[in-house]
Amino acid sequence: MTKAALVRAALKLFGRQGYDGTSTREIAAAAKANIGSIAYHFGGKEGLRAAVADHIVETIQSIAAQALGGMTGPEPATLTAETAREQLKATLQGMVAFIVARPEAGEIVQFMLRELSDPTPTLDRIYAGVFEPTHRRLCVIWERATGEPAESEATRLTIFSLIGQTVYFRIGREPVMRRMGWTAIGEDESGKIVATLHANLDAMLNARGNKP
Repeated sequence: MTKAALVRAALKLFGRQGYDGTSTREIAAAAKANIGSIAYHFGGKEGLRAAVADHIVETIQSIAAQALGGMTGPEPATLTAETAREQLKATLQGMVAFIVARPEAGEIVQFMLRELSDPTPTLDRIYAGVFEPTHRRLCVIWERATGEPAESEATRLTIFSLIGQTVYFRIGREPVMRRMGWTAIGEDESGKIVATLHANLDAMLNARGNKP
C-alpha cells in the first residue's frame, strides 16, 4: 500500500512541479509515508520515477486492452474493412472515456508532457511500453480499414492525428469548457466529443472511398 501511495504521489508531484522541482520529502509527505520508504521500495528518487513510468504503461495497456482487444488480442490483420473501421471508432471512444473523462488521466498526461519536453530514459520506457506498440497496432487496423500500407508515412501521420485530436480535449480542457459553456466534462459532454471524433473519422474514411 505504501509503495502504491508513493507512486501516486510522485506521479502527481512530478507532473505538477517537474522531477528536479520535487523533493523526496515532499513525495513522502504527500504519500503519508516515511521518507526512507522511497529508498527501501525503489532504491531512490530515480527508481521511483521509473516506477511511475511503469505505472503509466500498465494503466494505458489496460485501456488499450479494452479498446483494442489487448495487444495480444485478435490480430488486426484478420479484420475485415468494416470491423477495422468499428475498431477505430471503439478506440476513439475508449480514449475519450479515459483521457478526457477520468480525472486521474490528467496527472498522467501532465507527467508525460513534462517528459516529452525533456526526454529521459523514463520516456523511453513509456515509448517502448505504450506509444510504439499501440501506434503500430492502430496503423495495421488503419491498413485493414483503408488498404493504405500500415507503415507508410501517411498512415503513421494519420494515426498521430487521430490520437492528437483526442488528447487535445484533455490538455485544452479548460478553454474547451469555457468556449462550450460546460462546467465539467461528464458523460453527456464526453458523448458529444466522441460523436465529433467519429464524424471526423467517417469523413477521413469517406475521402478514401471507404464509406461506413
